[in-house]
Amino acid sequence: MKKLSIKINVFALILISIALVSCGKKKESTAFTIGFSQCNSAEPWREAMNKELLAEAAKYPDIDVVISDAQQDNSKQVADVENFIVQEIDLLIISPNEAQPLTRVVEKAFEKGIPVIVLDRKVHTDKFTTFIGADNIKIGLAAGEFAAKLLNGKGKILEIWGLKGSTPAMERDKGFKEGIANYPDIEVIYEQDGAWLRRKGIEIMENALQRYDQIDLVYAHNDPMAIGAYLAAKNANRLDNTFFIGIDGLSGAEGGVQAVQNKQLNATFIYPTGGKEAIDAAKKILSGRKVDKNIMLNTKTIDITNAGDFK
Repeated sequence: MKKLSIKINVFALILISIALVSCGKKKESTAFTIGFSQCNSAEPWREAMNKELLAEAAKYPDIDVVISDAQQDNSKQVADVENFIVQEIDLLIISPNEAQPLTRVVEKAFEKGIPVIVLDRKVHTDKFTTFIGADNIKIGLAAGEFAAKLLNGKGKILEIWGLKGSTPAMERDKGFKEGIANYPDIEVIYEQDGAWLRRKGIEIMENALQRYDQIDLVYAHNDPMAIGAYLAAKNANRLDNTFFIGIDGLSGAEGGVQAVQNKQLNATFIYPTGGKEAIDAAKKILSGRKVDKNIMLNTKTIDITNAGDFK
């Protein structure tokens, strides 16, 4: 009986050892789950953001990314984030549809101990881990100064906004108005919310062409709306002496860089998607390292003189 007892104890120790090793292996292979709340995946720029973010995340086998698409619906995006909180994700990345409606749910996630990366668009709180994006006021200022040069200091402008409750739209407007402030003979005669959509750019330009005999320049808060305005003007035979400026600077057949080369746009301004930087920051946060509260991305003016360098 004594020998049998020893054998059983040895066998038990072996089982315990195997269990401990197995637990260790399980812990090592456990992935971090990142929830990415995207405000709208229908825009080309946001498609590019999704692709860049997923491509960067694919480099890390310990990271799983789950993307939710709010489809430009504030209520849906709040519900998406609430769902991520319930799932107890390890980190939240959010590109808010509009600032005010998404502020409280971002605070809630952060208060629950979930690190939060606010990407591209801001919220009205400092309860987040880091913000990643370019300086939209600076971009708007550059666009305003570029417009003033194109117009030689005199002209009538149509401004097509992005979603008015989103911080990039507000900041791109603010910067642009500062850029043309020193030119009293430049006037913004018509402003409408295009919700970042090309079809809205077409509709707004069609309406403006019916109301105004003279539109010297169209400033749109992104390239799809600027291209839509161009197409509307072309269809109405009103392209003569009208300039078109957009923002995004995507490469590819449908992007702003190609539109500049096609002479549809006179300029675009690069607004990086930040997908790679978001995953880089997430890796640091999940490994316990600190990141800056604000991570600012670089921009650049693209016109016909340098578009070939970015294609």
